[in-house]
Amino acid sequence: MSDNAFREAADAVYAELLTRVGESKPERRLDATRRAAEVLGDPQKAYPVIHLTGTNGKTSTSRIAESILRAYGLRTGLLTSPHLERFNERILIDGEPIADEALARNWDEIRPYIEIVDAELVAAGRARLTFFEVVTVLGFACFADAPVDVAVIEVGMGGEWDSTNIADGTVAVITPVSLDHVGVLGDTVAEIARTKSGIIKEGATVVTAVQDPSVMREIEAKAAAVGASVVAQGRDFDVTATSVAVGGQLIEVRGTAAAYDGLFLPLYGDHQAQNAAVAIAAVEAFIGGGAQPLTGELLEDGVAGATSPGRLQLIGTEPTVIVDAAHNPAGAQTLHAALGTYFDFDEVAFVLGILKDKDAHGIVDQLAPDAALIIATQSHSDRARSSEELAEDVYEWTHERVDEVEDLGDAIEAARAWALEGEKRAVVVTGSITLVGEAMTLAADRGWKAPRLVDDLEDDLEDGGAASGYDTGDDE
Repeated sequence: MSDNAFREAADAVYAELLTRVGESKPERRLDATRRAAEVLGDPQKAYPVIHLTGTNGKTSTSRIAESILRAYGLRTGLLTSPHLERFNERILIDGEPIADEALARNWDEIRPYIEIVDAELVAAGRARLTFFEVVTVLGFACFADAPVDVAVIEVGMGGEWDSTNIADGTVAVITPVSLDHVGVLGDTVAEIARTKSGIIKEGATVVTAVQDPSVMREIEAKAAAVGASVVAQGRDFDVTATSVAVGGQLIEVRGTAAAYDGLFLPLYGDHQAQNAAVAIAAVEAFIGGGAQPLTGELLEDGVAGATSPGRLQLIGTEPTVIVDAAHNPAGAQTLHAALGTYFDFDEVAFVLGILKDKDAHGIVDQLAPDAALIIATQSHSDRARSSEELAEDVYEWTHERVDEVEDLGDAIEAARAWALEGEKRAVVVTGSITLVGEAMTLAADRGWKAPRLVDDLEDDLEDGGAASGYDTGDDE
């Protein structure tokens, strides 16, 4: 088969999966996913697992940890969600989206078994396997087929009843927990933490970011109940220093086994330094039980090789266009902090699109202080809040200038035109992961990086310039 034929086959897999109940409506059950894995021979038991949950920072932390493990020469699997542009991005083998041929082949091999479990469920008067339940099983099967030496698995939602929880992580990682999916996961951060702590398994090592005290109590209680040990940021490891650098930042981390200085992290934002510290502690726990220092050169290579698409990512120059997948108030607050520390834009236009089930008011409250202009728009997701409704709400909440442009491409073009009218202006596209994914596709299709490539911009910065609003000064 040709490459195009394999691509069409992989796209057909995604189209078939979309006929199932979507991942925004998860089933509170594990037995269905566990049964599907069982008939496949339990592929999730074929390799050790590092399992991650939390409200914000899961994907970035997962990707940094995976990059470090790969630098050690381990063949890695990485399961994350959702994807930005293509479904293959959810299942990574050795740092690359799974090949179209491998995706289509693995699906053809497991589909008959998925259909057997579907039939069993329907016969029992229950719903067939959901989109995310099947994706989880497919990911585990792809990793076993590769095969991988270790899999880094990000939960879809919550933890306790998330379908990824059929895997037993030797290391359980909990990134910062805050309010999100209220009503589904719980009404307080403590209730949400109780659900997320469900990924902690007997004898595991728990690596946690800095948490609210009520969250820590839930984590420690669950760990004590199953005989797991807790490694906590601030007590057992931490970020000790950061400074702005061209293309990212230099960080220093006090790990559980050693101090690591002069690590270049090619990601913007203090939150990414925190994510890196959690990832390093997780790898320390996995490789040496937390007592053996990581090899300096390998750690440097792993951290320097980390990527986090859609997180403070530059997708256009002249004018600067950045995308950031902030989709809740905590993520928006992090974006606000990063804009103030890592960039020196005089004015920012936000192209904003938010899903119906998200705290739009909380997101806008965090972004409004940075906004010279907000353009309300929407993605093609059926969960997207209409641009008209969002524009009306934003004006009511801020009484600032708000434009409404339903089509995302037109909204970004309008923001770019505004940015070109002034000095040191920038465009930030944010509010939902689906919106960011569509913006990244548009950037590639419309050539927003032309006429100068991003590499050219970084060359300017290395020469001491502050082109396009980048702050080359010291970290505050």
